[in-house]
Amino acid sequence: MAQDYSFDVVSQFDRQELVNAVNQAQREIATRYDFKDTGATIELNEKEINLHGPSDFKMKAMLDVLQSKLVKRQLSLKILKPGPIEPAAKGTVRQKIELQEGIADELARELVKQIKQVSPKVQPRIQGDAIRVSSREKDLLQQVIQALKASEGAVPLQFINYR
Repeated sequence: MAQDYSFDVVSQFDRQELVNAVNQAQREIATRYDFKDTGATIELNEKEINLHGPSDFKMKAMLDVLQSKLVKRQLSLKILKPGPIEPAAKGTVRQKIELQEGIADELARELVKQIKQVSPKVQPRIQGDAIRVSSREKDLLQQVIQALKASEGAVPLQFINYR
């Protein structure tokens, strides 16, 4: 009997690296001269990051600092989904940035179609927020991985549990 090979397509990030990046961004903002005594803060919650700053210009600078810290820690910027900059109390502004983890149902269906276009001999199955791809040939799975890496999606993709 022939053996089936498989791998999972997921979208996740290292939470501890995110915490470290946010902490570094907070420290840099606290010590930078242009942010002294402005009340600029970055706050990490379970599913979002909240930025609070004195103006739109400072808010964009804070987001730039945060993004640079994420990149240094090898976190994809695709995990961030920035919301609009909103006015807050006393002339300040705030912004919520959602953290994207997992593959949504609609995106999963699109990825399954894309996998089927690469090779009709592979069997993709949606399992919660992951996609299990299996085949009898390792080469077909490698082709699927290369095709998914080449396509720039809305979320960062990782390939785990390769068997």
